[in-house]
Amino acid sequence: MSVQSAIKRKTAPDLRARKNGEPIVMLTSYHAHTAALVDKHCDAILVGDSLGNVMHGFETTVPVTLDMMILQGRAVMRGSQAALVVVDMPFGSYEGSKEQAFQSAVRIMKETLCGAVKLEGGVRMAETVAFLSERGIPVMGHIGLTPQSINTLGSFRAQGREEANWAPIEADAKAIAEAGAFSIVVEAIAEPLARKITQAIAVPTIGIGASAACDGQVLVLEDMLGLSPRAPKFVRRYGNLGPAIEEAVAGYARDVKSRAFPGPEHVYDMKKT
Repeated sequence: MSVQSAIKRKTAPDLRARKNGEPIVMLTSYHAHTAALVDKHCDAILVGDSLGNVMHGFETTVPVTLDMMILQGRAVMRGSQAALVVVDMPFGSYEGSKEQAFQSAVRIMKETLCGAVKLEGGVRMAETVAFLSERGIPVMGHIGLTPQSINTLGSFRAQGREEANWAPIEADAKAIAEAGAFSIVVEAIAEPLARKITQAIAVPTIGIGASAACDGQVLVLEDMLGLSPRAPKFVRRYGNLGPAIEEAVAGYARDVKSRAFPGPEHVYDMKKT
């Protein structure tokens, strides 16, 4: 009798089956407590290397390490129950060779128990995507604006805004899809191109600054909650928590300075003898 139980979380094949179906809802999370909140409403949670910007104040995602991703991946897995958790492979952990990518992906999946990994790159990464997929590692692709390549790109700018530049991006999408990725994030791509790619490939596209025609959407949680001081054009703020948090902290500081906190209800009396 098998001791294995059925997987209760959504899986990579579940998301793959959503092509041309109900849109996929995805947000980032890096903590157990936010993961528990996001898990109630999202099909997938991305433990993104954007944690470098959000948690550590880095200007780019380049300094993020594999150990950092694994640590936060564990936290998100502990906080969530139903969503597919996808962990980003950070810069330098997979580009050297397909064997390097495999070893990094194995570490992520073994040490976090997540359901998939994500890596950036198109045609140049197709062989790696195929290598991982053939060895039991579900891979989410990422094309268009690829933040890990910022030092080559020079700036965070939208891609494909001139039709003459579409061909390489279309080739990237096709190569990653055919290599075995179960879905592809398309970031900061002109709307008509994102729509065309979505219609052309057999796996779901997940847009971020792309098109409502994509098979799903993803945003950085802190951006959409109003916690980030600056947010890209493609972000819609669904909350404005930054000022609310600052107001709460200011209230706490006032009460401490005036000795209004802690009050009698917050302290412990001596035991009665």
